Amino acid sequence: MKIYTKTGDDGSTGLLGGDRVSKDDLVIHTLGDLDELNATIGLAIAHRAVLSERLLEIQSRLFDLGAEVASLSEDKRFIMESAADEILKLEQEIDAADEELPVLMNFVLPGGTPPASTLHIARAVCRRAERSMVAVAEDSSLRPEGVQFLNRLADWLFTMARLENARTGTPETIWRKS
Repeated sequence: MKIYTKTGDDGSTGLLGGDRVSKDDLVIHTLGDLDELNATIGLAIAHRAVLSERLLEIQSRLFDLGAEVASLSEDKRFIMESAADEILKLEQEIDAADEELPVLMNFVLPGGTPPASTLHIARAVCRRAERSMVAVAEDSSLRPEGVQFLNRLADWLFTMARLENARTGTPETIWRKS
């Protein structure tokens, strides 16, 4: 399979099911945000994040979610079937990690080790993807679980960035009001 098809040279791109839309369509922006999030998570894995196995699972779930976004038709064969289970798993992992972490009394500045810093970037990209998903969901048949998954994933990424720093003995930098 060739990587280039030339079919997008006119500014359009294909979706699952064969529909074509402008590359400036909100759906394509959302898919781009999900792709950037996935790439950023890949960077965290490359930095040898403690949670690399789980991050690989999340990357696959993001592909599932992207497939749902890319499927404008009623044919939803590619959707994330276990969204509710994934959301619950993220919540359980957040709660377990919170047991290891100091209670937050102030805002934490993003940073720390390279893996933790990358997870903070992933969190910010995840929030952008979430905002894009909200906009797409307003005009489509997307299930609300997609937005819920991204909302919880952003919380998970923040918590895991903190955990990554804690497990390596890297202190958090607390925001100090000027």
